[in-house]
Amino acid sequence: MNSKVNVAIIGSTGYGGVELIRLLASHPGVEVTSVTSSSAAGSPIAEGYPHLTEIRTDLLDDVDAALIKSKADVVFIATPAGIASKLVPSLLEAGLKVIDISGDLRLKSRELYQTWYKKEAAEQQYLDQAVYGLAEVYGEAVRGVDLISNPGCFPTATLLGLIPAVKAGYIDPSTIIIDAKSGVSGAGRGTSLGTHYAEINENFKAYKINKHQHIPEIEQVLGDVAGKPVVTTFTTHLVPMTRGIMSTMYASVQGGYSSEDFVSLYRNYYEGRRFVRIRKDGTWPATKEVSGSNYCDIGFSVDERTGRVTIISVIDNLVKGAAGQAIQNLNLMMGWDETLGLQFVPIYP
Repeated sequence: MNSKVNVAIIGSTGYGGVELIRLLASHPGVEVTSVTSSSAAGSPIAEGYPHLTEIRTDLLDDVDAALIKSKADVVFIATPAGIASKLVPSLLEAGLKVIDISGDLRLKSRELYQTWYKKEAAEQQYLDQAVYGLAEVYGEAVRGVDLISNPGCFPTATLLGLIPAVKAGYIDPSTIIIDAKSGVSGAGRGTSLGTHYAEINENFKAYKINKHQHIPEIEQVLGDVAGKPVVTTFTTHLVPMTRGIMSTMYASVQGGYSSEDFVSLYRNYYEGRRFVRIRKDGTWPATKEVSGSNYCDIGFSVDERTGRVTIISVIDNLVKGAAGQAIQNLNLMMGWDETLGLQFVPIYP
């Protein structure tokens, strides 16, 4: 690697942006040259995040495509939904490569986005151009492109847990039920009653029942894999922990496959993909076992009595579910080894 790629981060004061700064600080091929925030321009980022004092002390830039282009080659967008769709055209026109973490480019239908996100969608040409960056499934399509849409955190855990079985016909896609749980950091840094300490501590609650914006994303990808429309039941829960997602999935088994068959199938499917770890039969993953890492751990149990399989998939929502996967996509985009800058073990305990 002869020279480093200069990188900008838009939305650098949210949890996803801050995690990008932390991870990219040890990436051998990257120099973070611009951190932008429309709400805190002109202030040192360490003012809001003292843990970054020794990593990044420059003033935050305002969001301006020409200014970003003068400093960077690639830009990550880690803003709330509804903002990236307005920024992407000018960033691409300026000659920048773009990795969007916000979700504005994940759905290929403008109407579907507007229905679920309740915001104005990006122009169709950018939805068509964006490559969905689920690296273990669409990694080859990501190489060399200019626009990547980083998957959502819930869809990452869920899709990695379901795609091999759906593609191989081991399960009936019409029977899929997804029970997903997330730590509080998934809601972002903004304060609200729903994430207030007194409300979430010693509490466990479901939210956005049958209305979560990740539902159409999951169904879009599963439909692509199955070759026909897939409709799922997807329920999310908030648990009193900071990081982590556990997606527990249920489906009817087709063909009498055993737990060992599922283990073998998934190990073959993900062979060579360093960030997916398949548990041996009889062991199942926990969120703490992937905390702070870019791993997705998956385990299985086939119930011969009911004819259903339980698939458990865990990730760190801020790493594999956001910043880490975005860096994995950067590596693929630039033609590097996809593990570059991400080769660290989980934090435990």
